Formats: sequence, structure tokens, C-alpha cells
Amino acid sequence: MTIIAGLGNPGSKYAGTRHNSGFSALDILAEKNHIEVKDKKFRGLIGQGIIDSEKVLLVKPTTFMNLSGECLREVCDYYKVDPEDDLIVLYDDISLSPGQLRIRSKGSAGGHNGVKSMIACLGTDVFRRVKIGVGEKPEGWDLADWVLGRFPEDEKKLMADAYARAAAAAQDMLTQPLDRVMNLYNTKVC
Repeated sequence: MTIIAGLGNPGSKYAGTRHNSGFSALDILAEKNHIEVKDKKFRGLIGQGIIDSEKVLLVKPTTFMNLSGECLREVCDYYKVDPEDDLIVLYDDISLSPGQLRIRSKGSAGGHNGVKSMIACLGTDVFRRVKIGVGEKPEGWDLADWVLGRFPEDEKKLMADAYARAAAAAQDMLTQPLDRVMNLYNTKVC
């Protein structure tokens, strides 16, 4: 079984914010594969299904972003999966231009508190990830205000496309070598 998690904050107040890009991409993956992510377990919302003949568990932690690792530790323990082999995480990244994707197999948190929580709770920084670019914080802005803000109208289509590509990348990771997926999706968005 592969766990695919989207990071974000629960509740309608945060829907559509930059920090909820992981939730948005996971929603597209779930809809495309007819998986309902609605069961409340492990301090998250989960949905179980099959994607490309692979058994998957889709997870949206409801612990709020900064405690995402707590939910995912519980899920990994319960299902006895190794995060290094059986976990894919989708989340926002301010170091990437809006709509840009970056696939990685490991790495630091890069200042992302949700990923910091995951690394601390899972005890490893080795897990597959799909970073979704949301743009760098403008000078003079508070970081929290930036990531909890919404995209301007002229970026909404770009981000909708990015969420669809992020969902496709996560799906491709189930059946293709990671280096091939990286070559497909780690390309510059015009």
C-alpha cells in the first residue's frame, strides 16, 4: 500500500490558500480516481482505493499544517508502511514560482513547518515529495499572511493546472521509476 498525503489546513477558512496546495492536488487525484477522502481517522481525513492497480490510502491531515507529521506517523504505524518506500507527500513551496513542480525523494524541510513536523515524527527526511510552487513572499510581507493568502485571479488557472500536474505526478510515482517522473515534471513552467 502507498500512502499519498496532501498537506494543508482544515476548514473552509483555509480553502484555496497557498498553504492548501497539497489538499487541492490531492482532491484532484481523489476525484480522478473516484476515491472519497472523508473517513475521519488518525487525526485526518482518509480514503482508500486503487490507482493503476496499486492499493492507495489518500490522507489529508486535520492537525493543521504545523502538526502534519503526527497524523502521518499514526497512519504509517497502523498500516505498517515504510515512509521511505511507501509515502508520497504533496505540499506548497515558496521557493518555486507559481505553478512550478519539483519532485524529490528526500531533503530538508526548507523552512516548511509541515515538512519539519513530518521529518521529526517520521524520523527520516527520506520520503517522496511533490512540491508545488506558490511563489516567493514579497518583500515586506509576513510569511504567514503570504501562505495563508489566496492566489490573485491571474494565477488561478496556472495553479489549477499545477494541481492537476501534481496529482498526475503522484499517480505516475506509483508505477514509474522516480527519475523518470522527475524528468517529466521537474521542467520550467512558462
